[in-house]
Amino acid sequence: MGDIDRPADPTLHDASAATVRIARRIAEVPDAEWDACARGESGSERPPNPFVSHAFLSALEDSGSATRDTGWLPQHLLFEDAQGRLLACMPCYLKGHSQGEYVFDHGWAEAYMRAGGDYYPKLQAAVPFSPVPGPRLLVRGETARIERQALLLEAGRTLTNELDVSSLHITFMSQDEWKLAGELGYLQRTDRQFHWHNAGYETFDDFLGALASRKRKTIRRERRAALDEDIEIEWITGRDITEAHWDAFFTFYMDTGARKWGRPYLTREAFSRLGESMAGELLLVMAKRGGDYIAGALNVIGADTLYGRYWGALESHDFLHFEVCYYQAIDYAIAHGLARVEAGAQGEHKLARGYLPTETYSAHYIADERLRRAVADFLAQERHAVAEDAALLAAESPYRRKPDESLSR
Repeated sequence: MGDIDRPADPTLHDASAATVRIARRIAEVPDAEWDACARGESGSERPPNPFVSHAFLSALEDSGSATRDTGWLPQHLLFEDAQGRLLACMPCYLKGHSQGEYVFDHGWAEAYMRAGGDYYPKLQAAVPFSPVPGPRLLVRGETARIERQALLLEAGRTLTNELDVSSLHITFMSQDEWKLAGELGYLQRTDRQFHWHNAGYETFDDFLGALASRKRKTIRRERRAALDEDIEIEWITGRDITEAHWDAFFTFYMDTGARKWGRPYLTREAFSRLGESMAGELLLVMAKRGGDYIAGALNVIGADTLYGRYWGALESHDFLHFEVCYYQAIDYAIAHGLARVEAGAQGEHKLARGYLPTETYSAHYIADERLRRAVADFLAQERHAVAEDAALLAAESPYRRKPDESLSR
């Protein structure tokens, strides 16, 4: 693991009109200032994508989940005017490993180290432990938007060079940001997730009606089987989520984390902090049998999207995972008029359940020219393979017609 405790000049650019500097903790930035950038052009009261909100990042950092001790040293980039007003920002971390990112660069690290280079530490512009697409170049309002995004990208390069680290990786960014980064010389990478799209359905049966008959029958059978042992489902939101609920859910989370990646990333305190600061943006889908909770999934509610994040269970029941994570999420999205469900990274099994392949984007600045050339060659081949794979998956769509035509007659 690389040394991430490297000092850096907190001011990267200083001019009479504006300054670019580093915040070593999100707590150094007033929440109203950060969220004004995270809201972007939306004009909404809260950031449309809750994962880049001050509250979410604070919960991760203040709970000890994303800190220097866990290999995530905050290096948030701030672009301020002469009066100290925040105009743009980018969540960024200095890292000594590649864990908790979901855009995998372990092969690059191994190749560079075999050639005698130090791949770690590196910079990661991301939301820790969250493979959720969304903005990474956060700009206040509409004024000079592209220019300020470009400035953040250039500042990221400058920080990489000043810290003398190998690279900067901006992961799960928006497509527009990705295109801009490519124009400015960043290497471009694509991958895919599986998202469900609401075509104006009024009921779950409306959604099923858009599917091929065989897929529709399979889902109905799975939903019946998941609940046939007197299992009940509860939706718990807002201030109805208590510490007892978090205790139960954390037990599920720890079990899944221990089996999947050895050490779960979030502390128990992180969930309490999320519950305190983001109660209205959280949905717990909990499964109960015999009066006891046996499984659950945590979802985050955005402006038009339900984001599935963590799942766990203490008992094994056929199709319960699909019910709690995928079908209940669709039910909730339909009931609340949400446009999409994003159910996390990977998972081709989601396709048969109505979740379609969706491209995701990341951009990479590699300081060493030799490594940069090698990675560029690899990414050109990978983008082609991802596009081919997506086309093959789209051909396996479970829908009788396109989702946006599903209610047309």
